[in-house]
Amino acid sequence: MKNITRRSFMKGSLAAGVGLTLAGPFSRVRGANDDIRVAVVGINNRGGSHIRAFDKTSGVRVAALCDVDRNVLDDRVKGFSKNNKKVDAYVDIRKLLDNKNIDALSIATTNHWHSLATIWACQAGKDVYVEKPCSHNIFEGRKCVEAARKYNRIVQHGTQSRAKSSWAKQVAAIASGKYGKLLVSKAWASKNGKGRWGVGFKPYKEPPENLDFNIWLGPAKEQPYHENIVHYNWHWFFDFGNGEIGNQGVHQMDIARWAIPGGVLPTSVISMGGRWVQSTEGHPPFTDQANTPNCQLTVMDFGGPLLVFEVIGLVDGVGLDGKKYPKKVGNEFFLEEGVIKGDKFYPKGSDKSESLVDVDVEMGPGDIFENFIHCMRSRKREDLHADILDGHLSSACCHLGNVSYRLGEQVSGKIEPGVLGRHPEVEKSWETIKQTVKGTLGYDVSKNTYCLGPMLKFDPKAEKFVNNPAADRLLTRPYRKPFVVPERVW
Repeated sequence: MKNITRRSFMKGSLAAGVGLTLAGPFSRVRGANDDIRVAVVGINNRGGSHIRAFDKTSGVRVAALCDVDRNVLDDRVKGFSKNNKKVDAYVDIRKLLDNKNIDALSIATTNHWHSLATIWACQAGKDVYVEKPCSHNIFEGRKCVEAARKYNRIVQHGTQSRAKSSWAKQVAAIASGKYGKLLVSKAWASKNGKGRWGVGFKPYKEPPENLDFNIWLGPAKEQPYHENIVHYNWHWFFDFGNGEIGNQGVHQMDIARWAIPGGVLPTSVISMGGRWVQSTEGHPPFTDQANTPNCQLTVMDFGGPLLVFEVIGLVDGVGLDGKKYPKKVGNEFFLEEGVIKGDKFYPKGSDKSESLVDVDVEMGPGDIFENFIHCMRSRKREDLHADILDGHLSSACCHLGNVSYRLGEQVSGKIEPGVLGRHPEVEKSWETIKQTVKGTLGYDVSKNTYCLGPMLKFDPKAEKFVNNPAADRLLTRPYRKPFVVPERVW
C-alpha cells in the first residue's frame, strides 16, 4: 500500500498509509526513560489548565504550543522562557502535526475545531486529549471514534467527572437495583457571567493582525470578524459553539447518561426555551448578536428512564423583582424508592437521608490528565476514565437537544407540550425557567412566546433520526475547504 505523507494528506488525499508507519506505542523512537512530549493546542482559556496539568506531571514535557492568536502564543512562550524551558510555537496546527517528535496533542480550541484536530492528530500518529465536547455535531463525534480505533490511538475526553469515585459510586448504586428502577436522570447547567445574560452587538471589522482568522474559522462557513466571537463568546453562536448545553452542560450530560443503566443514546428528544437576554433598551424581545438559547429544557427518552436537562443563563444576579436567582450545576437521580443526591439516598415520604449502598467500583488510575498519560504508556484503552466513545455519546446527547431546538417554532406561551406530564421534574424545570425569565427580565413567557422544538424520534444504532431528513441535515454541517471532517478517516 502506498505510504501517503502527512503533507499530501493535508492537500486532500486520503491518509490510508499513515497508520502503517507506527511501529510502537508512540510515533517516534524513544528510550525507556524519555519524557512524553505533549503539544497543547488552543491556549487562551482552558488550554492554560492543560499546560499546568501536563507541566507538573512526572515524565511529561510540554514541548509545543499552538494558537491562532500570536499575542496569546507569545505570552505563553515567555512564561516558559522565564522558567528556562524551551517550547516550540505554532500558529498553524498542520505544521505542528508534521513534527514527528510530538507524542500527543492536548486540544482546547473552540468546539468547532475539536473533531478535526482530533482526527488529524490520530492520522499523524499522535495520542489525543480533547476538551469537551469532542464534537460540534454527531457526525464528527463518530468520526473521532473511528479515527481513534483505526490508528490505535489513546484518545481521552475532557469530562473530568469520570475520574471521580463519588460519581462512580452513585452510578453503581443506581445499577445495583436496591432503590428500584431509575425514572429520571436529571441535570442542571445553570451558570452565571461570560455572556450568559447577553453579549450585545459588535460591529463587523477587519480581524486584528495578531489573529489568523482564516484558521480560527476553520471548518465554519466564511463570514466577517467581530469581537463577540473571539475569545469566549463564540460559545453562544451555533457556527462555533453549542450553547450552554454543549459547554458546562457536557459534564452534567455525561454524568446523567452514565447513570442510566445501559444508556447509550435516546430514542426520542424534545427541547424548548429561548434566548432571553438583557437589552440595552430594557424591553422585549431582548435580542443580541448570538443565537444559542440561554434558557433551555431538553427531555430525552432512553427506553424508559428520562434524561431531563435544565439550562438557565439568568442566574446569580438580582432580578427586576428584587429576588436573587441562584446558579445550579449538578445531577440528581429519581428512582422508584426515592432520590439520590450526592452521597445520600432520600427515601420517598421521608425528609431523612441514609448512606448509599456500598458498591465496589473499578476505576483507572490518576486524575483525568494523569490517567491519559498512564494509558499512553500502557496502551490500555480500557483504563481510560473517559474514552472517546463515551465522549462522543455524551456530546451527541447535547447535540440532539440542540437539533430539536433549532427546528423549533415560536409558539404561544399558553401551549404546554405533553412531555411536561411525563414526570413532575420535567414540569418543575419548565416552571423554574419561566419564573426566572419573568423575575429577572420581566418577560412573562405565558403571555408571550417561546421556541418549542419538535419531538424527534431517533435510531441509536444508526445514529440517525427516524424519517426526518430535516433533522438528519443537522447531524453534520457543510465544511469549508481545506478544513473538512472526512467521511472516511482512512
